[in-house]
Amino acid sequence: MTDSRGVLFVPYQDTLALLSVADALRICEDVYGMHARGSVVWSSPASFKLDVADGFNNHWHVKSALLKDIPTTGVRLYNYYDDGVRNTVGDLGCTRYIALSDPHSGEPVAIVDEHWSYAIRSAAAATLACKWMGPRQPKILGLVGIGTMGTNALRCLCSMYKFEEIRCTSRRPETRAAFARKWSQALGIAVVPKDSIEEVVRGADIAVGGTTSGDVASREPWVGPGATFISLARRELDPAGWSKMDKVVIDSWDFNMLQGEFRRMVESGQFAREQLYGEIHELVSGEKKGRERDDERILIHTTGLVSQDIALAHFLYRSALDKGLGTWLPRAGGEACTSGTGRRSTT
Repeated sequence: MTDSRGVLFVPYQDTLALLSVADALRICEDVYGMHARGSVVWSSPASFKLDVADGFNNHWHVKSALLKDIPTTGVRLYNYYDDGVRNTVGDLGCTRYIALSDPHSGEPVAIVDEHWSYAIRSAAAATLACKWMGPRQPKILGLVGIGTMGTNALRCLCSMYKFEEIRCTSRRPETRAAFARKWSQALGIAVVPKDSIEEVVRGADIAVGGTTSGDVASREPWVGPGATFISLARRELDPAGWSKMDKVVIDSWDFNMLQGEFRRMVESGQFAREQLYGEIHELVSGEKKGRERDDERILIHTTGLVSQDIALAHFLYRSALDKGLGTWLPRAGGEACTSGTGRRSTT
């Protein structure tokens, strides 16, 4: 039901206080349950893109879905800069909003800044699969990349496990050294910066690939018996190594096939759908078993589901309503609209 006060805008600073790591993990799991029940309706096409390279390096992506179980309809839109060197996808300066409407009337409900919810969703949607696919008692966590995705994967995994050691690496020595100092103090755990990706992945019980590079980052031989590798983007694990893992689970085959790197891996014959163990919603629903042996090497890979982004935005909207946060915007034809005649134009 829409609110007579208008459309609620929930800004970035408010979202930080309204959405916790635990909330994000719970909501992402709930949405996987919706997928298992078949109650998510996708847009057609599933993703609309506008990419203009020459002189702009500008990229627009628009996705939408209707979640019957809530119910809500949302459209997610974001715009970023990427010239192959600088990528602003994770920056606060890029455009990131979700517009929510009432699916029973089509009336607007809220506009939610999704910088924080997107950032934590990217990690939560993948790391929660460790409930079924992770080692029983992991002691060593390895982080390949310590930007937004790597940092939020750390937050999620530290809410699930008690690690004895955390290894990290990044492109610049000073960056990983500063990260190690900060999180060693915050967690009371030894966070050790490493010079190479191999040093981070080898011997780690759980390793997370969360870089912004389009190049292959980690190699399959580095993933030891019993380890779980979490791939958050692009080619974090060598495509040639996917078929050698004991189990591979992803968030959605169809949505991953919209991604160039994944599609090329499949079309080149390096990995086939028959080699996929399952999708994460099948673990959540109990349709597929999780880890069955302590020595299984397991890959978890996600590209991201807009259904989870919309569910998080709806949670933020309802939480802002409850706490009196956000800013009311006038809605055309609504009681909050105080300017104009509200009459339909004839031109």
